[in-house]
Amino acid sequence: MDTITYEYYGSLYINMTNACPNRCEFCLRNNSDGSIYADDLWYHGPEPTKEVMLEDINKRNLDDYKQVVFCGYGEPTCRLDDLLWLAGKIKEKGNYSVRINTNGMADLIAGRNDSIERMKGLINVLSISLNSDTAEGYDAICHPSFGPQAYDEILNFTKRAVDSGYFDDVVMTVVDSMDPQVIANCKKICDSLGASWRVREYIEK
Repeated sequence: MDTITYEYYGSLYINMTNACPNRCEFCLRNNSDGSIYADDLWYHGPEPTKEVMLEDINKRNLDDYKQVVFCGYGEPTCRLDDLLWLAGKIKEKGNYSVRINTNGMADLIAGRNDSIERMKGLINVLSISLNSDTAEGYDAICHPSFGPQAYDEILNFTKRAVDSGYFDDVVMTVVDSMDPQVIANCKKICDSLGASWRVREYIEK
């Protein structure tokens, strides 16, 4: 049975989609058949509708979790309309903290420039994967389908999110398997954008 929601480190994660415009070499989906988080996060048939996803969320007591996180094996903003609809339903239940783990390409994916504005009042935290200190380095390890513009979009998206004041926190992340100098450079980029910073564990399988 496909996994829609799962628990991890005290938070409730919502598995939005298999789709992603990147093919990151460090991504768990590229070096594992399942997941350490749940039995299997791949959707093997049609992805569940937003209504089916809400039914699964409603089986959970949201008071048990420190945060609700839109994540999964794919890029959750590939289903931004459904994600925001679900976030609205969650907010109707109470003032729960809602986070999106994203590659920062929501506007490129949607072909519009208002993703951040649409998140206002629905999303509390954005966690944005940076993972390189240059566009060339990003292309080499993340292989974005959007090409060279992807990296600049991540930086622009982060800066706009920080400047908007809509979020409790905007965090940029890298994986700890990267070269220490690249990590240090990424930290400087993050600081220049005014975002918070986190180095996350590289998970092989």
